[in-house]
Amino acid sequence: MAILERASDRLALMQRTRSVAIIGMSSKPSRASNFVATYLAGKTDWRVYYVNPHETEALGQPVYPSLADLPEPPDIVNVFRRHEDLPSVVQESVDGGAGAVWFQLGLSHDQAAAKASAAGLDVVQNRCLKIEHARFAGGLHCAGFVTGIIDNRRTVLI
Repeated sequence: MAILERASDRLALMQRTRSVAIIGMSSKPSRASNFVATYLAGKTDWRVYYVNPHETEALGQPVYPSLADLPEPPDIVNVFRRHEDLPSVVQESVDGGAGAVWFQLGLSHDQAAAKASAAGLDVVQNRCLKIEHARFAGGLHCAGFVTGIIDNRRTVLI
């Protein structure tokens, strides 16, 4: 597929998404993966799966040891792992039949992204899935924070 750099392409990806796997999920509430998972589970109708070989449960749900253990291939693999782990996460995503890989804020890896794209996956780098979803749903300013402004011009796109 493609490396999605345009906002409209990321919106289209989220609109067709039905399931997300969070790789690197943590049961610790202070971790970004937990915060994003809490948001996605509460604000979307997506099936959200948690993956971490060192966890067994988070947010009252099972945590799977790998993508291969999920009950279905996810539409998006949302990645909370170190930079050096991204090539192996991409390979696992390709092998598992995922539709896209989404590298969270601070994560990019051009070689892994190119490999994913060549294998037919959509790729998003250095973006937060929660922030992007909330922004398109009208809940956040484009910079990712609540503005406190309430108006009647916003429409929910997701």
